[in-house]
Amino acid sequence: MEARVAHLESDVAHLLSAVAEIKAGLLALRDRMDDRMDRLESKLEGKLDSFKADVERKFDVLGARIDRNLMWLLSLQIGFGAGILGAMARGFGWL
Repeated sequence: MEARVAHLESDVAHLLSAVAEIKAGLLALRDRMDDRMDRLESKLEGKLDSFKADVERKFDVLGARIDRNLMWLLSLQIGFGAGILGAMARGFGWL
């Protein structure tokens, strides 16, 4: 009986040391993953900031082009309206 208990105690001691090794390995792995995630986060932040600036610049350029085109369209409509009113006035003998 005493030999069996001693054998079980040695097995438990072995299991405890294996669990301690696994725990140490997991802690090291967690630290490595934290470092990698921090590096990845900083890299992505830089890329996303440059992408955001590029998109904002392109939208500003697009907004300026739309403003120019709207002014051109408004001028064209006023010109055509004045031309049509002039033709109508001439046709009806108002001028």
